[in-house]
Amino acid sequence: MVRAGDVVEETTRLALEVGADAVFLSEDVSAYARARERRLRRACGQHRIEVRTFAGITVVEPGEIVPANRTHYQVFTAYWRRWQAAPRRPVVAPPRSLRSPAGMRPGRLPAPSDLVPGARSVARPPGGESEGRSRLRRWLASSLARYGRLHDDLAADSTSRLSSYLHFGCVSPLEVVELAERRRNNDPFVRQLAWRDFYAQLLAANPELPRSDLRPRGDRWRDDEEAFAAWKEGRTGIPIVDAGMRQLSREGWMHNRARLVTSSFLTKHLYLDWRLGAAHYFDLLVDGDVASNVGNWQWVAGTGTDTRPNRFFNPIRQARRFDPEGAYVRRHVPELANIDGAAVHEPWRLGRAKPRSYPDPVVEHAPAVSRFRRARQSGGHAAGDAGA
Repeated sequence: MVRAGDVVEETTRLALEVGADAVFLSEDVSAYARARERRLRRACGQHRIEVRTFAGITVVEPGEIVPANRTHYQVFTAYWRRWQAAPRRPVVAPPRSLRSPAGMRPGRLPAPSDLVPGARSVARPPGGESEGRSRLRRWLASSLARYGRLHDDLAADSTSRLSSYLHFGCVSPLEVVELAERRRNNDPFVRQLAWRDFYAQLLAANPELPRSDLRPRGDRWRDDEEAFAAWKEGRTGIPIVDAGMRQLSREGWMHNRARLVTSSFLTKHLYLDWRLGAAHYFDLLVDGDVASNVGNWQWVAGTGTDTRPNRFFNPIRQARRFDPEGAYVRRHVPELANIDGAAVHEPWRLGRAKPRSYPDPVVEHAPAVSRFRRARQSGGHAAGDAGA
């Protein structure tokens, strides 16, 4: 059934309309989700309708595994070891059919323009459970075995692209892991599902995470609207960064390696607040999960769980390593399509052969590293680890 309006009001109204005794939902971890659940319990309670929540958005539920004398994990490696050994709830088969009460209005599916105001990505993936499960089966059969070798290869595009379907509940993370573990060489892929759970338990324990630094470092972020606009629009003059940002704009999705490079560029090269980047990602990402989006942004910015908070991703080094022939850049930055090989990563070195339509870099790597070091040191924190 489809209804439009306030979720609590519409859910309560529908429950009364059909004479329901209970409302069932998957338990979520964000501050918004928790507030929504409390409102729903109060509204339903006034009509003696029970609200029951169940595990569903993670493989291992937040709070199910905790370190000694702590409420949650802040280091992934330790969490991953416990996660692998943690007991799991069984995968339950869906019912063969569902019968709706007689006379219930099915409602109208909204158009995308009803849900998302303004510009939308033109190459969004198709939605729905059927598409998600079909993609899962195809990818496990054809690509899981090579995931560990190719998942960072930008041009190969060998990731599962299941994140959107996981985010919207079209596929179950528990079932994805169970199906993957029946096959060989599953560990690198399953580890990514553990990262998803890791950030869910981090957000559950720190509901202010979308707004506040997990580990404040005294950063006094710059205010540069022009640089921020260049980053959002994919015209920084750094091809690997621009390719990632244009992929995001077009597809509502970005390769994970490109997410690391583009977010590091914003926070470490441009020294702009990670919250600006997280908000822009969330505006466009089809898989925009609050816990993973914010957790990863804080990890890159050095305010989160990274044990090397001053880590610097050198975009040229990353490009040469993970897009050695430049195919990913040429795919997403058409101005550079006629530049062969790795030369596409540094078009400013081509002299007059550089396409005029492509901008010069908004910042150079070495000065950016120096600026970041000075800024962190002035805030009472020494910097290092530049050039990952």
